[in-house]
Amino acid sequence: MATGTGTGTGTGRRRGPDGLPWSQADALVAVGAGLLDLVGHLLFTAVVDGGSSVLGFLFALFSGLPLLVRRTRPVAMFAAVLVFQVGANLTEPVAIHFGAVLTVALYSLARQCRIRVTAVAVLVTAVVTVVTQSHFRMPTWDALLAAPASGVLVAGAGLAVARWQREVAANRQLLADRAVAEERRRIARELHDIVAHHITTMQLMAGGARANLADPEVVREALVTLESSGRLALREMRQLLDVLRAGDEPDTAPPAPQPGTDDLARLVEDSRRAGLPTGLTVHGAPRPLPPTLGLTVFRIVQEALTNARKYAGPAATATVRLTYGPDAVVVSVRDDGAGGAGSSGGGSAVGGSGAGSVGGDSGGHGLIGMRERVALHGGTLTCGPHLDGGFAVLAELPLTAEETAEAGLHHGEVPA
Repeated sequence: MATGTGTGTGTGRRRGPDGLPWSQADALVAVGAGLLDLVGHLLFTAVVDGGSSVLGFLFALFSGLPLLVRRTRPVAMFAAVLVFQVGANLTEPVAIHFGAVLTVALYSLARQCRIRVTAVAVLVTAVVTVVTQSHFRMPTWDALLAAPASGVLVAGAGLAVARWQREVAANRQLLADRAVAEERRRIARELHDIVAHHITTMQLMAGGARANLADPEVVREALVTLESSGRLALREMRQLLDVLRAGDEPDTAPPAPQPGTDDLARLVEDSRRAGLPTGLTVHGAPRPLPPTLGLTVFRIVQEALTNARKYAGPAATATVRLTYGPDAVVVSVRDDGAGGAGSSGGGSAVGGSGAGSVGGDSGGHGLIGMRERVALHGGTLTCGPHLDGGFAVLAELPLTAEETAEAGLHHGEVPA
């Protein structure tokens, strides 16, 4: 008979620390169940027959040994247990009972084998138990019902546990797959932000250098910015690649910290060097933000300025405004160019609970990325042409006092 459907947990092939086909837990179960049956056998024979025979004692003593391989050879183990049970039952006058060893054997078989094999095992167990324990005499009705009922209960418990373990394993695999998909989406957003921002800056700087070849100072400044942007892009992409290779090789150095609100001035300066006059204003008392929230603010500003440089036009300016409220952080990026419709991707939306614009460049990946980042924090996002002209991006991100305190401890501040 095949035993080919396990629980999916891999326990059927587990071996002990010394390479034996059983583990320490299997040994403890075998000894415990064998001792229970041995004590019951000795007590019953002492009361009924004045003591156990040598053969009956040996059968009872070694009946638990097959349980050692209950995970690796469930059918062979069950057959061996039945042989020992038959020997113990026929050598001594015993009452109808369902011993611990037989219970563990049937339960283990039900955990690892098909339902058809388990059903045959229950039937054989009931017949063998009733016939041998009654010594081939007509048993009573309660004896006829007790053995089959016990077998069904034990096998049912084994099948239920096996099904539960399969569901747990499937759910665990589903969660793992979902985590991998989430990580892939996160890395895709990060790569888009890096490429869209730095490569756009490099392209503009290269074009500016080519257009001003007669002015060496302007060309030199453009090339310096081009080199700096390329170096930063390579470093950020290397960090993402290190994440992808984390399971293959150990990290030799801690990764660089993720950018946050402290890096907004650098973004604004890069935007100015790329030809888009950009201003930065901060309202409210600045305070530490959780790393993920600070990264979200940074990426929103980065993507919005990148879109502004692409679509706002040559004479446009941009303004970045960061507001620290009592229970939220609000970031807005607005340009006054004539390309607002183009930068919106043909539409705008006011987001609730993180829903935002679904337009943008390259099929809207940039604005979709902003929307997903804001949604992770339960915030709102508004993207679209401004009433006074240009294009505006407004994100409101909730921030609790507990998150602020935790971020302060992360930055090394001592709470008041």
